[in-house]
Amino acid sequence: MKAMVLHAPNTPFVLETRPDPTPGPGEAVARVLACGSGLTIEHVRAGRAEASFPIVIGHEIAGEIVAVGPVSHATVGEPLKVGDPVTTWFYVMDGDDRWTRSDRPSISTRFRGYVGRVIDGGYAEYIKLPLQNFIRLPDGLDWRAHPAEIGVVCDAIATPYKVLRRGRIRPHEWVAVIGAGGGLGLQQVMMCHWAHCRVIAVDIVADKFDACRKAGADAVVDASKENVPEAIRDITGGGADVVIDYVSTGATMEYSFAALGIGGRLVTLGGAGEPFRAHARAMVVKELEILGSRYVTRQEVMDSLDLVARGEVWPIVTETRPLEEAQAMHERLASGAIIGRAALTVG
Repeated sequence: MKAMVLHAPNTPFVLETRPDPTPGPGEAVARVLACGSGLTIEHVRAGRAEASFPIVIGHEIAGEIVAVGPVSHATVGEPLKVGDPVTTWFYVMDGDDRWTRSDRPSISTRFRGYVGRVIDGGYAEYIKLPLQNFIRLPDGLDWRAHPAEIGVVCDAIATPYKVLRRGRIRPHEWVAVIGAGGGLGLQQVMMCHWAHCRVIAVDIVADKFDACRKAGADAVVDASKENVPEAIRDITGGGADVVIDYVSTGATMEYSFAALGIGGRLVTLGGAGEPFRAHARAMVVKELEILGSRYVTRQEVMDSLDLVARGEVWPIVTETRPLEEAQAMHERLASGAIIGRAALTVG
């Protein structure tokens, strides 16, 4: 099979021919039709996230099962058969604990890493994973005609969907999205609009605001020119109910906190992961909350797939390239040139 391999951080992808994978017990192999390209995996290429090099990165796939290994009664994951259309679940686990049993795998002590970081991912013609890391696609998704869009659902739609729940976001609330023109930010704008919120798109690239408005933003704030907290307070008449920060530098976290209204919630998705200062008195007087949010549960992926299958939302993929052009795609990702989501097509 063809695979785009990273041998070390900050080095170019290498196109290699590898043996087609064979599934072992509790594993399956899928033929990859497309794999999403986002900042989560760009962090690996750029050396900002750890990985077991050499590695095939990528986890947002649309694919078709071509082989299933032996399955025992102890095998974790749904039964799969050859021909099933699938996507992936990002987390690699080696058992369960109180957190997995409470449907919070993102903070489980049995977490062992990520698809495309500790085991090879989707930048290849085939992908071999534990059965628990495959999720069958529901009926009603034309995955053959739209593999790029269907592939990114497991992250680009599921993550904003989880944030809606994590932030307890309700209809008619004012929600500001920091980094709104990015691969996840734009989907978050769309998902907040789907949830009947009033959405403010905040970004430093004015060229991305048209896409934000099309995705459902009611207002935009140019963080390169405006005082963000003041602009948000002016728009909302006092402050945002929720601010979702997909950038999470020290500066964005501090102005996100300052933009909150009474009873506001700040949700950070990590991003730069830098330290920041928040005023304890403001937290007490206004009863503010700061929430962290990691990836999603398998059920949240399935819920997101169902939303797409029912036609309620549709992933915003603005750029696709063939597998062999992974390097060019990631150079555009690194420069911030891509609006919304990107994907590589395979075969």
